[in-house]
Amino acid sequence: MNIRTPTLLTALLVGTALAQGAAPLSLNLNMSLVRSIKVDGKVTEQFSPSPSNVQPGDLISQVVNVRNTGSRSIKNVPVTLPVPKNTVYVAPEKDMSVARTEYSIDGGKTFAAAPLKKKVTVTENGKTVTREVEVKPNEYTTVRWTITEISANQTLKLGYRIQVR
Repeated sequence: MNIRTPTLLTALLVGTALAQGAAPLSLNLNMSLVRSIKVDGKVTEQFSPSPSNVQPGDLISQVVNVRNTGSRSIKNVPVTLPVPKNTVYVAPEKDMSVARTEYSIDGGKTFAAAPLKKKVTVTENGKTVTREVEVKPNEYTTVRWTITEISANQTLKLGYRIQVR
C-alpha cells in the first residue's frame, strides 16, 4: 500500500488554520514509520522519516509543527488534522497539555473531548432500544487541538499515531 499524504495533509492544515483566522502560523506535517526494536535487551522505537511505502499493520507517527511567525502571542488557535483514509487512529504522540484535544467521528463536522459517545439502536427481547455507547478511538476520523496560547516565534508539536489498515 502506498500512502502519499504529507503534501495533501500539509495543504489541508494550512488551509484549515487560515480559514479559522489563525494566521500568522506556519504548519509543517512530518510523518514517520515507527518500528519497535530491541537494543541491549530494551525495547526502543526507531523512526523512519517520510514513509512512502507502508504495509497493513505499520504504525505511523504524524506530527504537526505549529510555529507562530508573528510578533505577538496568539490565543485559542485551532489546528485540525484528519485521520488519513486506510488508517485508524491509535494514540496521541505525546502529552498534549499545551492544547485542548477533541475528536470527531463524522469527518470533522462535530468535535468533543474523549471519551466520545454515540447512540446505537439494538434489538433486545424483541424490542428496539436506543443505547449510548462509548466510541472506540479507532473510529476517530479527525483530531482538533485548540492551542491555549502560542507566543511569537514559538513552535509547538502536536500529533498522533495511526495504523495502516
